[in-house]
Amino acid sequence: MEHSKINLLPLLDYIDPSFCTYQEWVQVGMALKIEGYDVSDWDAWSRRDGGRYHAGECVQKWRTFTGTDSPVTGATIVDMAKKGGWRSQTDGGHAYDWDDMIIAKDEQVIIDQRWIEGRELQEPGDDWDPVKDLTTYLTTLFDSTDYVGYVTSSWEKDGKFLPSKGNFKRTAGELIEELTVCDGDIGAVLGDYNPRVGAWIRFNALDGKGVRNENVTDYKYALVESDNMEPEKQNEIIRQLELPVACLVYSGGKSVHAIVHIDAANYEEYRKRVDYLYHVCRKNGLDIDQQNRNPSRLSRMPGVLRNGKKQYLIDTNIGKESFVEWRDWVEAVNDDLPDPESLRDVWNHMPPLSPALIDGVLRQGHKMMIAGPSKAGKSYALIELVAAIAEGRKWLQWDCAQGKVLYVNLELDRASCLHRFKDVYDALGWPAQSISNIDIWNLRGKSLPMDKLAPKLIRRAAKKNYMAIIIDPIYKIITGDENSADQMAHFCNQFDKVCTELNCAVIYCHHHSKGAQGGKRSMDRASGSGVFARDADALLDMIQLETDQVGLPGTAWRIEGTLREFKAFEPLNLWFEYPVHKIDDTGFLAGLTPSIEKDPWKKSQETRQKRKESKKQQLESAYNACLINGSVTVADMANYMDTTERTIRRYLKEVDEFELSNGKITKKEEIKG
Repeated sequence: MEHSKINLLPLLDYIDPSFCTYQEWVQVGMALKIEGYDVSDWDAWSRRDGGRYHAGECVQKWRTFTGTDSPVTGATIVDMAKKGGWRSQTDGGHAYDWDDMIIAKDEQVIIDQRWIEGRELQEPGDDWDPVKDLTTYLTTLFDSTDYVGYVTSSWEKDGKFLPSKGNFKRTAGELIEELTVCDGDIGAVLGDYNPRVGAWIRFNALDGKGVRNENVTDYKYALVESDNMEPEKQNEIIRQLELPVACLVYSGGKSVHAIVHIDAANYEEYRKRVDYLYHVCRKNGLDIDQQNRNPSRLSRMPGVLRNGKKQYLIDTNIGKESFVEWRDWVEAVNDDLPDPESLRDVWNHMPPLSPALIDGVLRQGHKMMIAGPSKAGKSYALIELVAAIAEGRKWLQWDCAQGKVLYVNLELDRASCLHRFKDVYDALGWPAQSISNIDIWNLRGKSLPMDKLAPKLIRRAAKKNYMAIIIDPIYKIITGDENSADQMAHFCNQFDKVCTELNCAVIYCHHHSKGAQGGKRSMDRASGSGVFARDADALLDMIQLETDQVGLPGTAWRIEGTLREFKAFEPLNLWFEYPVHKIDDTGFLAGLTPSIEKDPWKKSQETRQKRKESKKQQLESAYNACLINGSVTVADMANYMDTTERTIRRYLKEVDEFELSNGKITKKEEIKG
């Protein structure tokens, strides 16, 4: 396991105990004990949370760690460190096992930290103008009416100097005005500071009433600061990340402070944007203190000294101009999409079209779907196509290019699948001359969602030079809701990956939606979202014909095509005579129509007519039976039909075939006669 190969102690630098819950703090201790570390390691890490640390608490708690049924391990610390920005040195690549998943590249990892050398900081010389640095900082970040918070006084605790609350009642305009006439004496404007400690400033405007988050009036900026690497490397990463930096300041210590555009409308949006900013920074090596998230946070003020070093302004307005522009750039920089090309460059040198795989229907490297109802013989049609490509023969009425084919069987057991191939060859009457061109991948009971199957399929097929891969059926590998357009678009994109990576065609079959299909367009018959039919380069739709109209036996089918690369073909009529499809050469099927779903009002009308015919037949039977007595009365027919006289009278009115007079019933045709 990963945690057994690494030293866990450096990983603790990526986990801030002050941001851990009590349970997380306990889990770190348990993990350290289980992995053989000493309580002093846990105690040293816990000391970083000065607000909650109590001497002796770690030792006392350590003694209670006696193990559980499912104890935490070093992997717990690894996971927590990863969330804090730690990355394994082996993240750059390793050998995959045959069944490993190929993990997609993290598009937010923009910088390869192994190649970061650092960008030198140009420290100001003797001609440094501190007032100019501070004035530039103020004019860059603030409007003249913005209240600015700054701190020049500090206090000492445990040998460490901490900033006081500071001043927050002066505007940027007031400060700039006084700085321009201070004759280089910043202390005369802001107050004297301790040159051993330096000074601080808040980068977001305040309301002049306090320095807490609720006193922030504009959520314009956030602080990016990381002291886990040399300032020169921080400088390079900030610039390579194209962070929308308004001001870049050297802290006079171990870090540079980037004041980054956030430009949020409110605190909620500010939090979300800062989370995104820090997330990207951590993935690219900048381990940022979580406390920097606060919009009222203090940063180092340029233009002062700190323990003999200058806190100076490195640069202003670098990287992207705004947070939105930067976020869009992050999302696009690693998208692996091709650059746009000018039509002029290729107008006289058009690339050749891919050759046809199925002549007049599908090109090599493209996608085709066969859709149809159950029992249409779709799988047999696909097996016929496999054989046609392998042998370089005609499939139905279309010539096929010869090449290798992979048939991915998701539905049948192995024996049944293999027998189907032999049955189809025998029924077609073809000698098995090129069956070496056919590979079968039996995955019944082992199928995966397409987004997981695709990379495994690509690995196995990478060096086989398949001309086509046939997947039967796709309902076994559908990811998500088949009626959701966006989810099905993602699903169909997996076929594109297979086509692109293997330079082969992908052919698959899918079932029809419920109900009669004759009244629908071919591309609307396949079950689920319309993305299915519209994604494929060729859609062949099978619909059953009503052969009982002319009393013909067997099942008759019509194939209609929706093609992207070729002219649409005339509907193809054929018979499915198990186990193969045969073209109707007689023309018998040309005049037949498919089953059409009728409108509800028409169905109701037909139902009423059927009921009327049924009543008419019942009345005629009863009438003929009662004629034995010489004449037919309402009472006779009611007695015969075992119903009431009232019902008989109502029936007679509905069918309009009989005449009722003085209680006696006669047929109208008899009266006329």
